[in-house]
Amino acid sequence: MVLAAGLGTRLRPLTGSISKPMAPIVNRPVMYHILRLIKKHGFDEAVANLHYHPHAITNYFGRGQKVGVELRYSLEPELLGTAGGVKNVQKFFGNETFLVISGDALTDMDLTKFLREHKQAGGIASLALKEVEDPSRFGVVIRDKGNRILGFQEKPAPGEELSRLCNCGIYLFEPAIFDYIPKNAFYDFGKQLFPELATKNIPFHGFETEGYWNDVGSLEQYRIGNFDALTGKVKVKIPGKERRPGIYVGKATRISASAKIKPPVLLGDYCRVDENVKLTGPLIIGDHSVIEAGASLEGVIKWGAAQTGAGAKVMGGIIGKGAYIRDDVRIGQNAVVGDRCVIGAGSVIDSKVKLEPFTVIEAESHME
Repeated sequence: MVLAAGLGTRLRPLTGSISKPMAPIVNRPVMYHILRLIKKHGFDEAVANLHYHPHAITNYFGRGQKVGVELRYSLEPELLGTAGGVKNVQKFFGNETFLVISGDALTDMDLTKFLREHKQAGGIASLALKEVEDPSRFGVVIRDKGNRILGFQEKPAPGEELSRLCNCGIYLFEPAIFDYIPKNAFYDFGKQLFPELATKNIPFHGFETEGYWNDVGSLEQYRIGNFDALTGKVKVKIPGKERRPGIYVGKATRISASAKIKPPVLLGDYCRVDENVKLTGPLIIGDHSVIEAGASLEGVIKWGAAQTGAGAKVMGGIIGKGAYIRDDVRIGQNAVVGDRCVIGAGSVIDSKVKLEPFTVIEAESHME
């Protein structure tokens, strides 16, 4: 099961018109990479719970044909929580061991090994864990030498952590887990179910993954996840052909001979790059994008169907789908421009400015 019902609040304004699992990583939704991963490890049927912008997911994935997984959906008019959402589709799993994975998990972890460890341990549940440098950003998991989970510590202050292992939001369960999840109620794995199992002394385990993991749930981690994918730190499929080392170009994309491209760069399908454009990686340009003459982009994640005007300079930042940046605009590091915004010619958007979808900025404006 892919947990895909969350609101994606920390990714605003990027999630104004899509849900978090649809946020693109190297021009494909993060959920696309999740489904490819589970398929690789032998999981060929999945269900996703939906709530926020559900049609964005169903229209893209259909029944899972793009990824070779038979995909079903569970619409939640009211959110049921992580565990409650799984309980709601209990019949889907039958009497088999099953996998639950967060819809914002960018990972290449070895799920086959994880399943083997789970079976050998013999517990009712297993959690994938990852050692992190700063445990204060996460809830950490405390376990014994046999990997059995003893308890949890929520976002410990620096120096007070009892563990550096965080919960990745990737779980394996035995069907007996449903005995501990109430019906038709909001119920959460991390805050309710797992502490209850520990309190009742019911054996469950945590296994550290050696693979890449990033929850891409915040703007900063989303940026890092994209560039980690582009540079190969996480093993995902990068679309397009590698025309030169580190330069990936999609189908029917046209690039002027005078354009200067410094890798790593990904250009999507049906893009147009005009004369004297300068593209400096790490840089990701979505499908159907237009970059007009003399524009310069560096360190940018630019979603599809967006236009950058002549002479514009975008130095970092994230640009949403369908955004129109007119001529000679300046956009600073860490700025975020929501879907279908229009930035008037000659405007300056300072670093850390965040524009909600459909915002229109008049020409020669200065946003700070």
